Amino acid sequence: MKQTVRLVMVAVLATAMAAFVGCEEDAGNNGNGSTNNGGGTASVGWVDLGLPSGLLWASCNVGASAPEQYGYYFAWAETQPKRVYDWSTYAYGSDYNQLTKYCGKSVLGLNGFTDNLTTLQPGDDAATAGLGSVARTPTYDEWCELMANTTAEWMTLNGVNGRKFTAANGNSIFLPDAGYRYGAELYDAGSYGYYWSASLYSITPAGAWEFGFGSDVLNDQRMGSNDRCNGMSVRAVRSIQN
Repeated sequence: MKQTVRLVMVAVLATAMAAFVGCEEDAGNNGNGSTNNGGGTASVGWVDLGLPSGLLWASCNVGASAPEQYGYYFAWAETQPKRVYDWSTYAYGSDYNQLTKYCGKSVLGLNGFTDNLTTLQPGDDAATAGLGSVARTPTYDEWCELMANTTAEWMTLNGVNGRKFTAANGNSIFLPDAGYRYGAELYDAGSYGYYWSASLYSITPAGAWEFGFGSDVLNDQRMGSNDRCNGMSVRAVRSIQN
C-alpha cells in the first residue's frame, strides 16, 4: 500500500467560472482515460494563467483527450503506463532501499549508490515523452505557484469530479480526481487527485513530491510525498516562449 507524507502548503478559495480549453488528438484511451495502452497525446491545448513564471499549463492530463479524462498513470521517472505498479516493476530500483537513479542517500541506494539527482531528466519525464520536447512535468515550486496564483473550486465536469483552478485573467484548468494505482488496482478515483511533480523528495528519495487534493473539501490540497513506484497522473507545463 502507498506511503504518503503530506505537508499542508496553502489553502485557496473558490471563485467564478471560466471556459476550459480542450485537447486535441486522442492517444487511444477510453472515455475515462484509464487504459494501460502505450503511447501519448500528440497535441494538447495550452492555457495561459498569467503566472509570474510565464508557464503555460496543459488543458488535460498526459494520455487524455479532454480535461475530464483521467489519462495515463505513471510511476515517477517512468514514461510508459503499465498494468502493475509496485517496486517489483519499477525502473529504478526493485525496492525502496535498492534505488539505482535519483538517490542522494547511500542507505537507500543499491550497494550504496548515489547520484544526487533531484529533478526529472527529460528522458525520464512522462510529459516530455508524451507531448514532445517543449513539455515537462511541473516542479514542486511550480505546483506551489499554481496554488498561490489561482482560486480553486470543486466541481463535476461531464460527470467527473475534480478541481477547477481559475486565474485572475479568467483562464482556468480542470484536474480530475483520477486517484492512483498500486499493484493492478485503481484507488480513490472520483474522490482524490494525485499529480506527480518533477521534484524528488530528497529527505527520503524513495518518494517524490506530488500535488494532491480531495474532491469536496476546499482546503484539502497540498504538496506531499508519495512512493515513486505508485502510478499517478501527470499534467504538463511548457514555457510561453516555446
